[in-house]
Amino acid sequence: MDFFLQLLVNGVCIGLLYGISAMGFVMIFKASSVLNFAHGELLALGAFFFLSLVTWGKIPVAAAFLLTLVGCFLLGFVIEKFFLRPLIGEKLIFVIMLTVGLASMFKGMILLIWGGNLHTYPEFLPSALELQLGTIYIAPVYSATLIISVIFLVLFGLFFKKSSQGIFMRSVADNQKAALSLGVHVRRVFALSWAIAAMVACMSGIVLGIINGVNVHDLSAIGLKVFPVVILGGLDSIGGAIIGGIIIGLLETFTGGYLSPSLRDVVPYMVLVILLMVKPYGLFGLVEIERV
Repeated sequence: MDFFLQLLVNGVCIGLLYGISAMGFVMIFKASSVLNFAHGELLALGAFFFLSLVTWGKIPVAAAFLLTLVGCFLLGFVIEKFFLRPLIGEKLIFVIMLTVGLASMFKGMILLIWGGNLHTYPEFLPSALELQLGTIYIAPVYSATLIISVIFLVLFGLFFKKSSQGIFMRSVADNQKAALSLGVHVRRVFALSWAIAAMVACMSGIVLGIINGVNVHDLSAIGLKVFPVVILGGLDSIGGAIIGGIIIGLLETFTGGYLSPSLRDVVPYMVLVILLMVKPYGLFGLVEIERV
């Protein structure tokens, strides 16, 4: 029972991280119907930016974390303005293929600057984050993951419900034409969606780098797990992305703990295949009905 509870805690922490990362992916899809295949590379860029600031720049960890978030937020604006905006009005497949090209470009840039070796962050998490609940041990990195995830969820919840830009984003996600007719600046919403998605991706990349080390190939592969997460929760459901992330995180952790660590990376895609056969719109996705 103790081993089960230990795996449960670890799985929830990892799952929240997957869910928040997937939330950025869903935001882009809801706003512009674009599948962002460069998501994994944005994870890696965030992790390597933070690594450079902490190790090369000798910047304090808290300041480096905030600078990385701001840098990735601005990077999202740059991607939308210079790469996505010129393709407005073109076929959707062109935009999707552009994100595939961006993924290759970012990965090549990372390999050129930092190489393909495994890098590790210096030890900086305070020992106060280490928790012992009976026989359940929570490492500092999992405590930090839980705290950061909850903070981001609360902030995003307040942003979408209370701020004008959050309300505009929700309106564009529901109906672009209606939002445009009401005076919503749709292009600005697209840019903000990419900026927020890049920021949450880089945050996830930093925490995953603390857990597993920083390697461009591994982080890019983790980015692909966004697809099982968002399909499970529903491709157009932000709340479903969080729940889907927790489910995938638990499945991975229990598979690695009870069956084999080599199978944990296979389970999300098995879930993806089965779910597409049984419930193609996911647990919380909206079913599209076409009338002839």
